[in-house]
Amino acid sequence: MEGVIGILKLTIKKGTNLGVRDWTRGTSDSYVIATLDHQKTKTKVVRDNCNPVWDCDLTMIIKDPKAPITLTVHDKDTFSDDDNMGVAHLDLSPYIECMERRADLHDLPVGTKLETIKPNEHNSLAEESYIVWNKGAITQDMVLRLKNTETGEMEVQIEITPVENHLLKLQDVIVEAE
Repeated sequence: MEGVIGILKLTIKKGTNLGVRDWTRGTSDSYVIATLDHQKTKTKVVRDNCNPVWDCDLTMIIKDPKAPITLTVHDKDTFSDDDNMGVAHLDLSPYIECMERRADLHDLPVGTKLETIKPNEHNSLAEESYIVWNKGAITQDMVLRLKNTETGEMEVQIEITPVENHLLKLQDVIVEAE
Protein backbone atom coordinates (compact mmCIF):
# COMPACT_ATOMS: atom_id res chain seq x y z
CA MET A 1 0.00 0.00 0.00
CA GLU A 2 2.93 2.28 -0.72
CA GLY A 3 1.94 5.84 -1.51
CA VAL A 4 -1.60 5.30 -0.26
CA ILE A 5 -2.98 8.11 1.90
CA GLY A 6 -6.29 6.55 2.83
CA ILE A 7 -9.22 4.36 1.96
CA LEU A 8 -12.24 6.20 0.57
CA LYS A 9 -15.72 4.80 1.07
CA LEU A 10 -18.48 6.66 -0.78
CA THR A 11 -22.02 5.81 0.20
CA ILE A 12 -24.26 6.90 -2.64
CA LYS A 13 -27.58 7.18 -0.82
CA LYS A 14 -30.19 8.61 -3.17
CA GLY A 15 -31.02 11.03 -5.95
CA THR A 16 -33.73 13.67 -5.79
CA ASN A 17 -35.62 15.25 -8.66
CA LEU A 18 -33.31 13.86 -11.35
CA GLY A 19 -34.04 14.76 -14.95
CA VAL A 20 -36.31 12.66 -17.15
CA ARG A 21 -34.39 10.85 -19.90
CA ASP A 22 -36.89 8.14 -20.91
CA TRP A 23 -39.52 10.47 -22.36
CA THR A 24 -42.02 7.76 -23.31
CA ARG A 25 -42.32 6.69 -19.66
CA GLY A 26 -41.54 10.08 -18.09
CA THR A 27 -38.79 8.61 -15.92
CA SER A 28 -35.14 7.44 -15.92
CA ASP A 29 -33.08 4.31 -15.23
CA SER A 30 -30.26 5.92 -13.28
CA TYR A 31 -26.89 4.87 -11.92
CA VAL A 32 -23.80 6.70 -10.64
CA ILE A 33 -20.17 6.32 -11.76
CA ALA A 34 -17.52 7.48 -9.28
CA THR A 35 -14.04 8.31 -10.59
CA LEU A 36 -10.87 9.04 -8.60
CA ASP A 37 -7.52 9.14 -10.39
CA HIS A 38 -7.65 6.11 -12.70
CA GLN A 39 -10.16 4.23 -10.56
CA LYS A 40 -13.77 3.90 -11.60
CA THR A 41 -16.67 2.17 -9.88
CA LYS A 42 -20.44 2.37 -10.16
CA THR A 43 -23.75 1.77 -8.42
CA LYS A 44 -26.56 -0.50 -9.49
CA VAL A 45 -29.17 0.79 -11.94
CA VAL A 46 -32.46 1.90 -10.38
CA ARG A 47 -35.19 1.57 -13.00
CA ASP A 48 -38.14 3.87 -13.68
CA ASN A 49 -37.43 6.43 -10.98
CA CYS A 50 -36.36 10.09 -10.94
CA ASN A 51 -35.87 9.83 -7.14
CA PRO A 52 -33.72 6.66 -6.99
CA VAL A 53 -32.45 5.09 -3.78
CA TRP A 54 -29.11 3.42 -4.48
CA ASP A 55 -27.79 2.86 -0.91
CA CYS A 56 -24.54 1.65 -2.43
CA ASP A 57 -21.02 1.68 -0.94
CA LEU A 58 -18.17 2.33 -3.38
CA THR A 59 -14.57 1.94 -2.17
CA MET A 60 -11.42 3.46 -3.68
CA ILE A 61 -7.81 4.10 -2.68
CA ILE A 62 -6.56 7.68 -2.23
CA LYS A 63 -3.01 8.23 -3.50
CA ASP A 64 -3.10 11.82 -4.77
CA PRO A 65 -4.51 14.33 -2.25
CA LYS A 66 -5.20 16.80 -5.07
CA ALA A 67 -7.22 14.42 -7.25
CA PRO A 68 -10.94 15.29 -7.29
CA ILE A 69 -13.73 12.78 -7.00
CA THR A 70 -16.12 12.98 -9.94
CA LEU A 71 -19.62 11.56 -9.64
CA THR A 72 -21.60 11.30 -12.87
CA VAL A 73 -25.22 10.23 -13.02
CA HIS A 74 -26.32 8.33 -16.13
CA ASP A 75 -29.54 6.95 -17.56
CA LYS A 76 -29.16 3.33 -18.69
CA ASP A 77 -30.34 2.77 -22.27
CA THR A 78 -30.75 -0.59 -23.96
CA PHE A 79 -30.42 0.31 -27.64
CA SER A 80 -28.30 3.48 -27.53
CA ASP A 81 -25.52 5.09 -25.51
CA ASP A 82 -26.39 5.88 -21.91
CA ASP A 83 -27.53 9.48 -21.34
CA ASN A 84 -25.65 11.86 -19.04
CA MET A 85 -27.88 13.16 -16.23
CA GLY A 86 -25.40 15.45 -14.46
CA VAL A 87 -22.07 15.59 -12.69
CA ALA A 88 -20.80 16.54 -9.22
CA HIS A 89 -17.24 17.12 -8.03
CA LEU A 90 -15.67 16.70 -4.61
CA ASP A 91 -12.37 18.20 -3.54
CA LEU A 92 -10.41 15.86 -1.23
CA SER A 93 -8.07 18.54 0.13
CA PRO A 94 -10.23 19.56 3.15
CA TYR A 95 -10.24 15.94 4.35
CA ILE A 96 -6.51 15.47 3.85
CA GLU A 97 -5.85 18.76 5.66
CA CYS A 98 -7.99 17.58 8.60
CA MET A 99 -5.97 14.36 8.82
CA GLU A 100 -2.63 16.18 8.60
CA ARG A 101 -3.60 18.98 10.96
CA ARG A 102 -4.99 16.77 13.67
CA ALA A 103 -2.43 14.30 14.98
CA ASP A 104 -4.68 13.79 18.00
CA LEU A 105 -7.73 12.53 16.08
CA HIS A 106 -7.77 9.23 17.97
CA ASP A 107 -8.27 11.09 21.26
CA LEU A 108 -11.39 12.90 20.06
CA PRO A 109 -14.89 11.74 20.96
CA VAL A 110 -16.96 10.22 18.16
CA GLY A 111 -19.06 12.88 16.43
CA THR A 112 -16.57 15.73 16.92
CA LYS A 113 -16.98 18.34 14.15
CA LEU A 114 -13.57 18.98 12.61
CA GLU A 115 -14.48 21.52 9.95
CA THR A 116 -17.43 23.21 8.26
CA ILE A 117 -17.45 22.96 4.47
CA LYS A 118 -19.41 25.59 2.57
CA PRO A 119 -20.53 25.35 -1.06
CA ASN A 120 -17.94 26.85 -3.44
CA GLU A 121 -16.54 26.55 -6.97
CA HIS A 122 -14.40 23.50 -6.00
CA ASN A 123 -17.28 21.36 -4.78
CA SER A 124 -20.87 20.69 -5.76
CA LEU A 125 -22.37 21.10 -2.30
CA ALA A 126 -25.97 22.28 -2.21
CA GLU A 127 -25.62 23.35 1.44
CA GLU A 128 -22.95 23.58 4.11
CA SER A 129 -22.02 20.38 5.92
CA TYR A 130 -19.46 19.14 8.43
CA ILE A 131 -16.42 16.91 8.42
CA VAL A 132 -16.82 14.73 11.51
CA TRP A 133 -14.54 12.32 13.40
CA ASN A 134 -16.21 8.91 13.55
CA LYS A 135 -14.56 5.75 14.94
CA GLY A 136 -11.16 5.95 13.26
CA ALA A 137 -12.31 7.76 10.13
CA ILE A 138 -13.42 11.20 9.01
CA THR A 139 -16.89 11.41 7.51
CA GLN A 140 -19.18 13.93 5.89
CA ASP A 141 -22.85 13.65 4.97
CA MET A 142 -23.70 15.97 2.11
CA VAL A 143 -26.19 16.94 -0.55
CA LEU A 144 -24.62 17.53 -3.96
CA ARG A 145 -26.25 19.65 -6.66
CA LEU A 146 -25.74 18.15 -10.10
CA LYS A 147 -24.17 20.35 -12.77
CA ASN A 148 -24.58 20.24 -16.56
CA THR A 149 -28.23 19.24 -16.22
CA GLU A 150 -31.59 20.88 -15.76
CA THR A 151 -32.29 19.51 -12.28
CA GLY A 152 -31.20 17.06 -9.61
CA GLU A 153 -29.37 16.49 -6.36
CA MET A 154 -27.95 13.45 -4.63
CA GLU A 155 -27.22 12.52 -1.05
CA VAL A 156 -23.77 11.09 -0.42
CA GLN A 157 -21.63 10.20 2.58
CA ILE A 158 -17.87 10.25 2.29
CA GLU A 159 -15.69 8.32 4.73
CA ILE A 160 -11.89 8.42 4.67
CA THR A 161 -9.87 6.06 6.80
CA PRO A 162 -6.18 6.97 7.06
CA VAL A 163 -4.07 4.02 5.92
CA GLU A 164 -2.52 3.38 9.31
CA ASN A 165 -6.02 3.00 10.80
CA HIS A 166 -7.06 0.71 7.95
CA LEU A 167 -4.01 -1.49 8.50
CA LEU A 168 -4.62 -1.57 12.25
CA LYS A 169 -8.21 -2.72 11.67
CA LEU A 170 -6.94 -5.48 9.36
CA GLN A 171 -4.40 -6.56 11.98
CA ASP A 172 -7.16 -6.71 14.63
CA VAL A 173 -9.24 -8.96 12.35
CA ILE A 174 -6.26 -11.25 11.72
CA VAL A 175 -5.45 -11.50 15.45
CA GLU A 176 -9.10 -12.26 16.31
CA ALA A 177 -9.20 -14.98 13.64
CA GLU A 178 -6.14 -16.80 15.03
